[in-house]
Amino acid sequence: QVQLIESGGGLVQAGDSLGLSCVVSGATFGLLEMAWFRQAPGKEREFVAAITWSGGTTYNDDSVKGRFTISRDNPKSTVYLQMDSLRPEDTAVYLCAAKRLPAGLAQLAKESEYDFWGQGTQVTVSS
Repeated sequence: QVQLIESGGGLVQAGDSLGLSCVVSGATFGLLEMAWFRQAPGKEREFVAAITWSGGTTYNDDSVKGRFTISRDNPKSTVYLQMDSLRPEDTAVYLCAAKRLPAGLAQLAKESEYDFWGQGTQVTVSS
């Protein structure tokens, strides 16, 4: 059974930084493309960032470019999201997602392409 467990959420002020982690178990992590999505109250789930199985390529949504960084540590089966210069509009539940290989870059931003999901961790940014 594949499990994704997120951690690191919390309440911060605008301009602060926060780091999220997602540990994967029950699957060969190096064979998974990984991503972060987020969902704010009353809004649809939206893509944040993705990283290929090797970590060689990352892909960020325009709304977080220059502020958020996705990375992964394959021996630790963990994907990270470093969030800097946080804004109130970044407030959401952040979810980790995993997709079996193969995947093209065009697929990585699509929620429907992902096979496994975590429960999410709340990030709240106050103004």
